[in-house]
Amino acid sequence: MKLSKLLEKIDYEIQKGDIETEVTSLSYDSRKVKEDAVFVCLSGSRMDGHEFIGEVIKKGAKAVIVEKDVVVTEEVTVIKVKDSRYALSLMSAAYFDYPATKLTTIGITGTKGKTTTTYMIKSILDEAGIPTGLIGTIEIIMGEEHQSAKNTTPESYDIQEAFAKMVKAGMKAVVMEVSSQGLKMHRVSGVQFDYGIFTNLEEDHIGKDEHKDFAEYMYCKSLLFQQCKHGIFNADSEYLDGILKGHTCEVETYGFKEKADLCAKNVELLRKDGKIGVKYQVSGKENVTIEVNVPGRFSVYNSLAAVTLCRHFHVDFATMQKALLQVSVKGRIEIIPVSPDYTLMIDYAHNAMALENLLVTLKEYHPNRLICLFGCGGNRAKSRRYEMGEVSARLADFTVVTSDNPRYEQPIEIINDILTGVKKVGGAYVAIPDRKEAIAYCIQHAQKGDVIVLAGKGHEDYQEIKGQKYHMDERELIQEVLSERAHTKEGNDGK
Repeated sequence: MKLSKLLEKIDYEIQKGDIETEVTSLSYDSRKVKEDAVFVCLSGSRMDGHEFIGEVIKKGAKAVIVEKDVVVTEEVTVIKVKDSRYALSLMSAAYFDYPATKLTTIGITGTKGKTTTTYMIKSILDEAGIPTGLIGTIEIIMGEEHQSAKNTTPESYDIQEAFAKMVKAGMKAVVMEVSSQGLKMHRVSGVQFDYGIFTNLEEDHIGKDEHKDFAEYMYCKSLLFQQCKHGIFNADSEYLDGILKGHTCEVETYGFKEKADLCAKNVELLRKDGKIGVKYQVSGKENVTIEVNVPGRFSVYNSLAAVTLCRHFHVDFATMQKALLQVSVKGRIEIIPVSPDYTLMIDYAHNAMALENLLVTLKEYHPNRLICLFGCGGNRAKSRRYEMGEVSARLADFTVVTSDNPRYEQPIEIINDILTGVKKVGGAYVAIPDRKEAIAYCIQHAQKGDVIVLAGKGHEDYQEIKGQKYHMDERELIQEVLSERAHTKEGNDGK
């Protein structure tokens, strides 16, 4: 296609060459540049695409998009824009022929709940016969094709490419997590969302390479509601006014407050046959009972957000209820059916705040014992280890300290740091460095009514040791432990 087609929605200055030049591909990664490509120079904190102009020209790039003044002597077209990330977003949409316009687009932003809510929405819409793609922290789902995610919100080119694959696969809708970084860095600037959802806001992602302060973090979250048609908001958030500031969308709310358009009431905590969940009544615009096999008050918020959204697709409530009972999110309070006598689950909680929220939620179910297994990553702040040790010792009845991603540290040194926090509180514990052996210990010593949490790994299926990633999936480890126990039992019975 002609370069001018890719630039049709962008303000730009031609510094050199001709915009009617023919280009065959678009790239922001110098390693992927091909003959007759157009290369977009992105400026990052660690790398600057402008430094690779000479390299991409040698590879045959026909045009470069820059935001800095550059000197190029070769016969290539040079286009200067104010913001190359914004340019990449709009050029990517044009390159793939605006695939988002062929899908009903749903974006979800917030500190917590994005991942679970996306899966709940996908589950409901799929059950209703509306094939739906998904982009999020864990994976990208494009029909039958699943791809592991690198970022919560991928780079704009990758988003548009995923949309195009979804259209080709027959998807009718897409639900995606929209991070504050994704909004700040224009990764979704080429998308006009049909629906935007706000889950909640807490102090997070503030630091040198993320947001300078909480005000910027909140502002970036609010940008989603300046590029969606209909916004769905958590009415209970103390930061709702800040998120609504500057919004251009229709507003609808959900939550526990009576004033919410969809209000949750009469929450019941459910526990049966090794499963735990919640049941509640919805009042307001709808009156219906919702049940979810995911525990905690936050499950009410996540499922209610999904219900509020799916009403707009005219999905009947019987379908919603069926889908919500079946939904399971890999590594997010993922219950592994092992025994009707006790509950075993996997969760991604890998810092003190997340672990505390999880354990407080599970204690509300009054388990016989709450068992917490976790480790901490190597080459990370030691304070996290002390804090997680203290949290588990304070809230769990028994702590099993094991290995996570030791990276370039010795696992036993990391464990000893965690135990400093455990011993400070004085909780009961055992330290077992090998994660499979630690899981086996939990299963072997499980008692009726226990809730056992394997925390930290979540959806991850690897262990990182000395620069190498080795396959390790806790689901597989659990099955191996159960199989070995069954084999041992058979051997003993046969004696």
